[in-house]
Amino acid sequence: MRGDNQSFLWDLPKDFILLGVSDRPWLELPLFVVLLVSYILAMLGNIAIILVSWLDPQLHSPMYIFLGHLSFLDLCYTTTTVPQMLVNMGSSRKTISYGGCTVQYAIFHWLGCTECIVLATMALDRYVAICEPLRYAIIMHCPLCQQLVAVAWLSGFGNSLVQVVLTVQLPFCGQQVLNNFFCEVPAMIKLSCADTTMNDATLAVLVAFFVLVPLALILLSYGFITHAVLKIQSSRGRLKAFGTCSSHLVVVSLFYLPAIYMYLQPPSSYSKDQGKFISLFYSIITPTLNPFIYTLRNKDVKGALRRLLSRTWRFCRR
Repeated sequence: MRGDNQSFLWDLPKDFILLGVSDRPWLELPLFVVLLVSYILAMLGNIAIILVSWLDPQLHSPMYIFLGHLSFLDLCYTTTTVPQMLVNMGSSRKTISYGGCTVQYAIFHWLGCTECIVLATMALDRYVAICEPLRYAIIMHCPLCQQLVAVAWLSGFGNSLVQVVLTVQLPFCGQQVLNNFFCEVPAMIKLSCADTTMNDATLAVLVAFFVLVPLALILLSYGFITHAVLKIQSSRGRLKAFGTCSSHLVVVSLFYLPAIYMYLQPPSSYSKDQGKFISLFYSIITPTLNPFIYTLRNKDVKGALRRLLSRTWRFCRR
């Protein structure tokens, strides 16, 4: 047993090489610029959403509590991966340590799973607001919102813990080149030289539970919402009701569609470049777009941002 443990530890690489677009050198500079601009926009947009949902009294409602957590998740999500990608694209040494890689995919999957559940709680909030408006304040009270958020974070952590425990046991037989922009579980499974049937099955079960179940709840909520909205006599009232949900539906689509495509097939069946550009999309493009989607289509958020900017401007002029 001791010899097996020593052999396992000896097999672990000190570093992984993140291939990214090294096989397409002409793409590195434009992709670096796109990532840098997207990261700056994601930081500014999500920090702005967090600040207004925290500082503006008019946004102290369940919907904006969940939106604040979604923005915090997106902020952490991009920070987990994008700085490493920028460093690698800006240098000839495109490596990440074994420990750094493990931490990266652990946090990445924790945040991703948590976001799935937060998006489901936001759909629940919209369902109660539209289908049970008179009981909204009673049902969606502050302690319940805090409990739902806590469940989301703890569930995400549990999912990540299971993934990490299984993935760190995989041998790599000296292989170090990850055909990806950053470390994530499917790429690690793809790289392993061992039988990954257990890892594939576990990943499929966890995806079904933490991705498909929240998605089913979201679709069910919007089914009830659509039924309730169609009963509204006024066309203006129907448009207003659908308008309160449209931003959330766009964000759900941007997050879930690539995630489902990425995780609903066994990682061992991926083609060479299939996964990495999809991963790039939901790790940076979606978190960058989310705050702008909510800002552009939400009068309350736009009003809160104007008030925040006005207070900041007055403070700076003193």
